[in-house]
Amino acid sequence: MKKEHLPAFAVLIAGGRGTRFWPRSRARTPKQLLNIVGEETMLRQTWQRLSPVFPPKRFMVVTNTEQAASVRQQLRGLPISQLLAEPTGRNTAAAIGLAAIHLAHEHGDALMAVLPADHYITNGVKYRRLLHTALQLAHEPGTLVVMGIPPTHPETGFGYVERARTPLSRRSGTPVYEVRRFTEKPSLDVARRYIASGRYYWNAGMFFWRVSTFLECLAAFLPATRASLAEISSLIGKPGYERALRRHYPRLENISVDYAVMERATRNDSLARRYKVVVLPAEMGWSDLGSWSAVYDLLVRKRGADVTAGPFIGMDTAGNFVWSPKKLVAAIGVRDLILVETEDAILLCPRHRAQDVGKIVKWLEERNLRALL
Repeated sequence: MKKEHLPAFAVLIAGGRGTRFWPRSRARTPKQLLNIVGEETMLRQTWQRLSPVFPPKRFMVVTNTEQAASVRQQLRGLPISQLLAEPTGRNTAAAIGLAAIHLAHEHGDALMAVLPADHYITNGVKYRRLLHTALQLAHEPGTLVVMGIPPTHPETGFGYVERARTPLSRRSGTPVYEVRRFTEKPSLDVARRYIASGRYYWNAGMFFWRVSTFLECLAAFLPATRASLAEISSLIGKPGYERALRRHYPRLENISVDYAVMERATRNDSLARRYKVVVLPAEMGWSDLGSWSAVYDLLVRKRGADVTAGPFIGMDTAGNFVWSPKKLVAAIGVRDLILVETEDAILLCPRHRAQDVGKIVKWLEERNLRALL
């Protein structure tokens, strides 16, 4: 029997704020719209990395109303109807659901490669090869595919995917494993046990499935969200669409796709048994660039060296990350610090506290200091 042909779309999730990259990252210019590493923005790098696989008409980008104009400017080849702006943030399950109902409206069914817009990958050739394999796996109805990053250290800031002991199959030389469970950010001792077992991967937030499979999952695991999305879907392309979006979207459950779908689909119950969840190991030079410290780790060329952008004088310094493109920074006797300077703010913290930068943003929000957000 001839295999059913389904169009494949790259669905980019591009509505995050990137609070850990304050003070460069702001509400209108978040991490994905900045050139954190290299000359191009993270969004443009993602678009270019995927372009050999997906032509412009096969992208769907989900952002928010504050960032939509900037995203449109950066992705000029993207059809206007394929840039979706959330009226309010409701986490990734809702964002992916919004993309899914638009794809279902246009195509009936399609393959979705759900990908973050702000990650960094060094081996683009291998990444694209893995994309093809993941999409082939996702073609099977009821199959949910996640890319798993082989961990290099016991990271406590990532979710993990536990695989079965033996592979289900091999595709293009890559083993495919059934997922036993998804686990959230572990303690350091637990992360060390994960690494030692050899059966855990980092969850990079890259998912693959049919539109129909994902919408079925929403109906099973988030029925109220699926019902609200159906109300929005009935008005796509009609004059009442924007009003329906503003009315129904804030009612969608505020939950990540990891919790809402992936974790529930691996439980041992009657609903979960409808689905097959598999992990594809993906060793491709990946980094989520989740903090200034992660940028330092990516860019440093020699252990303990300083990483700087802009004029810098260092005397007896080591391990510092300094981003000050216009002003001279002169440092004496300091180690393992982060300094990021913008026109209206300066961030200074130890490198090991880089994950806490988002707390500064929360502090500013609580005091309604909008000019700094």
